[in-house]
Amino acid sequence: MVKMTVGIEGMMCGMCEAHMNDAIRNSFKVKSVHASRSDKKAVIIAEKEISKEELEKVIREAGYKMLQVETEPYEKKGLFGFLK
Repeated sequence: MVKMTVGIEGMMCGMCEAHMNDAIRNSFKVKSVHASRSDKKAVIIAEKEISKEELEKVIREAGYKMLQVETEPYEKKGLFGFLK
């Protein structure tokens, strides 16, 4: 799994966050997505990396501007994660 942190410019309110979350969920197969207007970013957890070009297109069509993308491996930390 992969964790993508995407800088997004233009979100002004809670509805903007919800709009961004829905746009990403409806366009890509993701485990979770959380957009934050105050942090000016969205954190996406997915099985595999999403193309930066496709992601930028979805964000632009939703009315926002993608700034940068950081990708890192993601390992789910559960209640018994310490046993690994």
